[in-house]
Amino acid sequence: MLSEELIELTSSITQLKSETQTVEVKAAHGGCPKRLYDTLSSFSNQDGGGIILFGLDETKGFEAVGVYDVHDLQKKVTEQCNQMVPPARAVFTVAKYHGLDICSAEIPSVDITERPCYYAGAGKVKGSYVRVGDADLPMTDYEIYSYEAFKKHVHDDERPIERATFDLLRKEELEKYILTMKINKPGFSKLSDEQVYEMLSISRNGIPTLAAVMNFGIYPQGYLPQMAIIAVVVPGENLGDLSNQGARFLDNKRIEGTLIEMLDGAIAFCQRNMKVETIINPQTGNREDVTEYPINAIREIILNALIHRDYSQYTEGTPIQIYFYSNRLEIHSPGGLYGRMTVEDLGHSRPDLRNPVLATMSESLLNTENRYSGIPTIYREMRKMNLPDPVFQNLRNEFVVTLYNQRKEEQHIDEKDDYDQLLEFCQIPRSRQEIMGFLNIKTTSYVTNKYIVPLIKEGRLEMTIPEKPRSRYQKYYTLKE
Repeated sequence: MLSEELIELTSSITQLKSETQTVEVKAAHGGCPKRLYDTLSSFSNQDGGGIILFGLDETKGFEAVGVYDVHDLQKKVTEQCNQMVPPARAVFTVAKYHGLDICSAEIPSVDITERPCYYAGAGKVKGSYVRVGDADLPMTDYEIYSYEAFKKHVHDDERPIERATFDLLRKEELEKYILTMKINKPGFSKLSDEQVYEMLSISRNGIPTLAAVMNFGIYPQGYLPQMAIIAVVVPGENLGDLSNQGARFLDNKRIEGTLIEMLDGAIAFCQRNMKVETIINPQTGNREDVTEYPINAIREIILNALIHRDYSQYTEGTPIQIYFYSNRLEIHSPGGLYGRMTVEDLGHSRPDLRNPVLATMSESLLNTENRYSGIPTIYREMRKMNLPDPVFQNLRNEFVVTLYNQRKEEQHIDEKDDYDQLLEFCQIPRSRQEIMGFLNIKTTSYVTNKYIVPLIKEGRLEMTIPEKPRSRYQKYYTLKE
């Protein structure tokens, strides 16, 4: 960071009067803060890292108070950085702001294979933190495990289910699958059944694996009760809304069975509860039934949830959840995105596979391609029906896909209200994070492309740093008419 950028950031924070996802403020006019470990951990554990800004006092409305001694501050902060595992490598910048010394420490993110970064004095479990908004929160056991599993190549679809036996698997389907694999892989014909089971991860040390139980079990939920799908229809736009008759749910179903049975059951539930309208095709003149959402898109989303959800012991108690609201469809999958994948990478980069055995089995059993075409298919199907693009959210312990049912030609009235409210909100400069919070949308790219960029093109919204559109200190304000 250059001194000019530090001054720019400081000015932005004093106007905003708030910390952000990537900026933590510390006073430091009376000495070096004693415990920076939580923030050092959370910034190291998030993509893009973060900045600790010394010299502003949050208790005084983010007033500039300066730092006591620039040289000694950097030395003591570095000492705390060296107590992290792995050590945090802070990059310092110093500047004068209104005649006072200020200092920033840029904390780079550590590689995912080295996460979680934690304070050695507290240990991995108690010393690992994650940044949520402007707060440093302790990592959950699941979050720590997910990093460890990726690092050590642990795949939970291969873990043995101790209570399971081969007597309670569907022999005919299992034999058919093995025959298919032998045809595709001639070398397997030379192996014994036990060896084939091990090679295909159907068993581990003679015990059926999770993948085998979920694909061939007579009743998989007998071993794994919550490895199911819960599907509900809500009579409004929020959970808790009631119908005219006082019902909380218009339909409510628990969907169980093997993966293919749950896929079929979930699609049947969606088809039963979707609105269908009859239109005249302008190109053919024929009557056509149009569903509320594209079935192909729904199939891809549910299929992805079944194959790529987290199957670890930490999420065993959490089913996949399908929510039909009056204006949208949400599908919640336990576990966030796996490995290095981000929401922005979806459909563009080849992902790391959380469940490689399930992915391989699905090619034969569920007729999947595993060629990473699912996300582009979802976008294509939604656009074909003139519906908004899907919204993907990677939350702390789950991945959520949202489909909206309002066709684009019907949106202008509601969107106008949103735009007008946003312009009113931006009477004072606002950051992307603030705008996301105001609109209650958690995906940066969606907010940028849906709201910020169109308003800038219309000349109704302006950037505070137009010469640096991608600046992390960028804010947006409403132009006076």
